[in-house]
Amino acid sequence: MPQDPATEQDLAFLRQAIELARAARDHGAHPFGALIVDEHGQVLVTARNNAVPPKGDPTQHAERLACSKIGRQFTPVQLAHCTLYTSTEPCAMCAGAIYEVGIGRVVYALSAKVLIHIIGSGPEIPTLDLPCREVFARGQRPTTVLGPFLEEEAAEVHQSFWIK
Repeated sequence: MPQDPATEQDLAFLRQAIELARAARDHGAHPFGALIVDEHGQVLVTARNNAVPPKGDPTQHAERLACSKIGRQFTPVQLAHCTLYTSTEPCAMCAGAIYEVGIGRVVYALSAKVLIHIIGSGPEIPTLDLPCREVFARGQRPTTVLGPFLEEEAAEVHQSFWIK
């Protein structure tokens, strides 16, 4: 089933998420960034990955951090009209957080499959092969997912980061 195309606004917010990922990388964290935007195009919260190895909390992914911040400020009814933009497809943990706070729409840049191709397999980022669409499909309320978009731009932030 073909997906809806990204709007110019979607692409602009995805580029902001990619820049947040770049900022995370510049601060020594894994290169992931996310922001949540309301139905009027107002940025409500931004977050970047804070899972700084080796002592960092591995649950401090950008999407989960954004959800934690926003979930204390808005109701699920309000968040149903919001969009979470992220530099990379949400992992299963982050998809669960997005669902739990009630965000109605997710738009991502880099797919998890391409990310795994970039980073390879290893203990530093043990990904689950569980697309976010499958996580959301198990829920009782709808979550619209669009992506991947701007994959080359999003992949650039990861280049040479994962090489040890």
